[in-house]
Parts: sequence; C-alpha cells; structure tokens
Amino acid sequence: MPSAALVTPSLETFLESIEAVKASDADDVDYSIQHLVSLLKRRQIRNSRSCAIATAHLLSLVVSKHQVTDIARLIKRVQEVGQKLTDAQPKELAVGNIVRRVLGVIRDEAEEDREGEESIHDEAEGESPLSPKEVEVSSIEQQARSAPSLTSRPLQHGAISSEDLSTSNERLPNTKDDTSSQNRALNLSPPLFAAGTSQPLLKSMFSLLSHPVSSSSTPTVTPGTQTPEDPPSHSIHALVGGSAARDLRAEVVEAIEEIIEELNTADDQIAGYALDHVHSNEIILTYTASVTVQKFLLKAAAKRKFTVIHAESYPNEHESVHATVTGSLKGNSSGTGPDRFHRSLTTAGITVILIPDSAVFALMSRVNKVILGTHAVLANGSLVAAAGSRSIAKAASMHKTPVVVLSAVYKLSPIYPFSNDALIEYGDTSKMFSNEDADLIEKVEVDNPLYDYVPSELIDLYITNL
Repeated sequence: MPSAALVTPSLETFLESIEAVKASDADDVDYSIQHLVSLLKRRQIRNSRSCAIATAHLLSLVVSKHQVTDIARLIKRVQEVGQKLTDAQPKELAVGNIVRRVLGVIRDEAEEDREGEESIHDEAEGESPLSPKEVEVSSIEQQARSAPSLTSRPLQHGAISSEDLSTSNERLPNTKDDTSSQNRALNLSPPLFAAGTSQPLLKSMFSLLSHPVSSSSTPTVTPGTQTPEDPPSHSIHALVGGSAARDLRAEVVEAIEEIIEELNTADDQIAGYALDHVHSNEIILTYTASVTVQKFLLKAAAKRKFTVIHAESYPNEHESVHATVTGSLKGNSSGTGPDRFHRSLTTAGITVILIPDSAVFALMSRVNKVILGTHAVLANGSLVAAAGSRSIAKAASMHKTPVVVLSAVYKLSPIYPFSNDALIEYGDTSKMFSNEDADLIEKVEVDNPLYDYVPSELIDLYITNL
C-alpha cells in the first residue's frame, strides 16, 4: 500500500498515488478504488472535470492490473468498480458517463478482435462467408460460366437452336416485356443434368428463390466438425490466456488514455469555436468561475473587442469569480490541477464589469448574449448548472437574449430528470449566515443549493468539443 503523504487529499494526490501503483509490482487496485470512493464521499474531489479525470485514471489502472484475460470478467469488473463510484457520489454524473464510455470501448475492442479472429479462421479453413443460399447462387453462376454453349450441346432434343434463339430474340419488340419474353425463350431449352443424377446442373437465374435447397446439396457434417451455421469456435471467451486477449487489454488501456487526453483538451477545443460566436462590440453576460467559459472568452479576445458582465455567484463561488476577474488565483491549466486558470480576463484586454446576482435582470436588456458553463447535460437537453443559472436563463428568455451553453462531451448524460430535486446537491449553510446570526438560524430552515435545474426550453445553443 502506498504511503500516505501529509498533504490535503485532492485530485493531484490521487493521481500521484495512481502512478505509484502503476509503477509498482504490488496489486493495490482495491486500495486505489477505496481511496477514490473516500474522496468522492468527502467531496475532496468535486466538479465534473476533476471527477471524470479521476475516474478515467482509476479505470485505466483497473484494466491494466486485471489478471484474468476473459473479456466477460473484465466487463463485470469495470461494472463493479463503476457501481461503487456512482454510489459514492450519485450527483456527479460525469463519473457514470466515463464508466459507460470505458465499457463501450471494451465491447468495441472485443467485437473488433472477434471479427478479426473469425476472418482469419475463415481464411484458414477455406470457408465462404456467404450464407447457404448465397453459396448456391455463387456455385450455379460458376457452373454457368464453365458450362458449354448451346451450340456445343450433344443433344438438342428437338429444341430451338442457338441461331433460332438469337433470331427470335431480335424479332422481339424492344419494350418493357423484353425480359419476360427472353425468359420464355430461354426456358424452351432443357436443363443439363449431372451425371447419374436427376438434379439439374443449371437452373434458371430467375427461379432460384423458388427452388429450395435440396438435402443432397447440404454438406455432410461429421461429428466434431463445424457447420456453416454454427458460431465460430474462436469466440472472445476462448481467448483466455492467449496473446490476443493480452493485446486487447493493452488496446483498451490505450483507448482510455485517449479519453483522458480528450478530457484535458476539451476546453481548448471548445475555445476554438469562440470566434464564430463572439463578435466585436458585444456585451456578454457570464456566470461562475468556469474554466471552459474563461478559455472561450480569452480565445475570442485575441481578435475581438467586447465587454463581459460577470455575475459574482454568491455565496458559493463569489471568491473564485473575483479571482478569475482580477487574476489573484494562481494555478495551472494542464488538466490535472484544480479548476483554476493563470490568466485573468482583464489581462487579455477584456472590459469586465462585476455585478451582484441581484442586478442580472436589470442589466439583461443591454446584454447581447449569455454564455454559461454547466455541470451536466441531461437526456432531455436540460442542465444541471451552478445555483442561480436558472434565474439568469429565465431573465434572458424574458428579454429574448440567446443563451449559449459550453459543455464537453463527457458531461452529456443519458439520465432523464424524472425528479429534479434528486439531482440537486446542497452545500454548507454557514456560507449564508455567520455565527452572529445563530438566533435567526434556529428559527428558520436554510438551504444552500449548489446546483440548479435549467429546463431545455431556456437554452438556445450548445457548443461542445466536437
């Protein structure tokens, strides 16, 4: 078990422990799982991006350290780990999204590997990938190509000759009934029979579907052999202990690394569309200290001059909002650190007006566009966003101001909001009242929601990293 460092538990410390487990020969996967479960329960890792990164790194460790190469057991193992993580923090929907994507990657890689094994097996055994009916059609076409022409038949049985056939075909009118007339002419000639059998060697191509496959044409199957209808013996479950399963596990880990890379670059990819949506001399209203929104505005500020009205998001994020505007918070934006950004909006030459949340409706009539970040996007297009986002979206709807939401793909959740309250997380009420108001707190019930449910009809446009 890795030694615990005397630092505050966070995403950075968890990633360091994951790297230590990967580098060691010991199997400490269960410890890492319990470590992340504890961090999620205590909310020492929060926000969609941080939770998604932690989940992806943990699942990469689980797959790489999984001893059994059976794909079914690997899927079951990932499902068990994912269930523990979602039970630890059900309101962090990004955790379940990453688990679903990893399961999809495993199934896709297993399917590709199974198809590759089937094709190799078919080539080695010389089996045709066609169905029995298609095999019959193909064999008849080959026989027709190699069969002698009508003029070289030893017996005509008094039937029409090839010259008469060509002459009769030329005399037929060139109408839509030409094909049926030719068919009647072709059926005048008797079929060729295989030697010693009553089965015709050639059948009319226009009557193949009316001829059932005879029992004599069915290949003889000896005990222990495989029929064309049977599933291939090289199934994915038969790869236990083989090199193909080990390669498959390595491919899954590589695919998870691509997901992690996508998480780290999603904000930059979203920012690449900024110039298409932000125009000069616009007044843009935004909310919360979202790194995605901040990078989006900074990218637009490289070639556009505009004004930003920033609501302070009291009482949960007003400190980080002030730091975002003034640049007093120092951090990194590499994707492994906290949700902070090293460059302030004012440094980029953006005119920023910081307002209290109560002034949003009064200034909305002068706003050209509202740009919001989100915690999760639900199946019906609605949002789980920072508390106060719904009131801003409703004010924008009253003034016919477009609302643009920036969301990476990993925030898209298949969960449908049957109960809106079940998606809302509540925070510390001490941020709303101080200890001096203890007498008032005893007489009222105080709730401090961290998130709002924003209906889809209040949203005009979603911008993702795709």
